[in-house]
Amino acid sequence: MRPHEFEHILAAAAQTTGQNEFVVVGSQAILGSSSEPPEGLLESMEADIYPLNDPAAANLIDGALGDGSPFQAAFGYYAHGVGPETAKAPAGWQERLVRREIPPRPGSDVGAVAWCLEVHDLVLSKCAAGRDRDWEYAKEAARSGVVEGRVLLERVEDLPLPSAQRDHVADMLRDILSAR
Repeated sequence: MRPHEFEHILAAAAQTTGQNEFVVVGSQAILGSSSEPPEGLLESMEADIYPLNDPAAANLIDGALGDGSPFQAAFGYYAHGVGPETAKAPAGWQERLVRREIPPRPGSDVGAVAWCLEVHDLVLSKCAAGRDRDWEYAKEAARSGVVEGRVLLERVEDLPLPSAQRDHVADMLRDILSAR
């Protein structure tokens, strides 16, 4: 997903929900921290978002802009309406959200604000999910230098996971960071 596609999704979500502030918790949250992230971090065609002040309105996003919607058919990318519980990020992630202004689309006066997971919280939430593609995302983030290993390892203890899973995440991260 490219920055202009990300902006399009957020503006469309604002029109769909009547809300103007959204939290972005999936891989495309990288677009809040970096205006030109590495290509390997932009592979997803989905933005995981929810309205900040009305998370239940995420259902409207799924219906109008989600997977299999006319929006996806027309543009090739889509929004996935999620909830605050989706982010398996380190404690305190809400206070570290990165604000990104989304300008109105041509012919519209509706803009939006994207509150994106801070890049270290984003990578750790991907590690918490633990799918192969999430580990590849973490590797690319480390390889490209968009994250600091020290910060990642410091925040592992704050992940909302059982201690054995946190230990696994820490071990995997150490392997990734030593391979850079």
